[in-house]
Amino acid sequence: MAHPFITLAAALMLSEPAAADDLRQIDGQPVSVTQMASKLRLPWGLAFLPGCEFLVTEKRGRLLRFDLEGHRSRVAGLPKVKTGGQGGLLDIETARDFNTSRQLFLTYSAAREAGTGTALAVAELSEDGDRLEKLREVFISSPVSNGNRHFGSRVVEAEDGNLFLSVGDRGERSTAQYPGSHNGSILRIRRDGTVPDTNPFTTSPEAKPEIWSIGHRNPQGMTFDNDGRLWISEHGARGGDEINHVLPGLNFGWPVISYGVHYSGRKIGEGFSKEGMEQPAHYWDPSIAPSGMIAYSGALWPQWEGNLFVGSLKFDLISRLELSDRLRETEQIRIPETKRVRDVQEAPDGTIWFISEDRGAVYRISPPSGPPGDSGWCH
Repeated sequence: MAHPFITLAAALMLSEPAAADDLRQIDGQPVSVTQMASKLRLPWGLAFLPGCEFLVTEKRGRLLRFDLEGHRSRVAGLPKVKTGGQGGLLDIETARDFNTSRQLFLTYSAAREAGTGTALAVAELSEDGDRLEKLREVFISSPVSNGNRHFGSRVVEAEDGNLFLSVGDRGERSTAQYPGSHNGSILRIRRDGTVPDTNPFTTSPEAKPEIWSIGHRNPQGMTFDNDGRLWISEHGARGGDEINHVLPGLNFGWPVISYGVHYSGRKIGEGFSKEGMEQPAHYWDPSIAPSGMIAYSGALWPQWEGNLFVGSLKFDLISRLELSDRLRETEQIRIPETKRVRDVQEAPDGTIWFISEDRGAVYRISPPSGPPGDSGWCH
């Protein structure tokens, strides 16, 4: 979603320029695909800054800042990150009021004496863009775990300023059904880590008050659509990857119900449905390993307004889904650049960007004539 950014002047270290455009076909029409950053090591999250700049996290613990010419610099002042397995420096989001607050939100795996958890930090980007200041870890999931998988770890900011954070089941399946654990849940908190009074479990003494919904396996994509509805994509086991429309207090069933099976081939839980547990808005079988996602605004392609674009880590594609009477996949976008798509974002000018983890690169999809010059973000 676009932010009312102002220009940010910054001195950057010279790197490679953006690559020339390549024409591709999406939904039967030509689009331009441009490489915006390369030579990245396990890139994970993407966020936009004023002045035609953007940020990319690398899982092993680097935060990089780029301009549209490909110039890059490394941002200092990161939190202490525990890397290993699926853990590391993960998602990043720019605050809606960045123009005045200069705040960023970072998710990562953090160590405690008894194990690791999914953590969220809030920090301010320095005026020169080279370091994080006033960094505060405002949340870490509980209980921590010795496992190194299923951190979830997407963060998005709602219109009211509250933050939504996804936490995977950490490989401890049954805990996703227990509101006394953050595992396998979507959380809602304020920027300072406190809990809104209207969260659904605040009156339950045994529940974690941050919880918004439960019964999730490993949600690695999350977005709001134009109507303010919250959508997530989450990994199943063998089959049963899901997209869910998340509402407060709901139980999405993992590991009691699923459209997949265990990697061993054994049945999961009790079957496909159970009273009191939600059905997915869409599921994939076989699994595509869904990751970052957007609900497109329609800014440059009105015909895609409200469509979900979901990255696939397994089949080297971006899934495009339309919502009418139901959510259905209408296209699998396979182009040379979609190699293990880790994140998908919409820039403030309406172009669609994605991270290719295997290529170590960031790409921009725009109309063949290029992005508009008077978008208010970059001109």
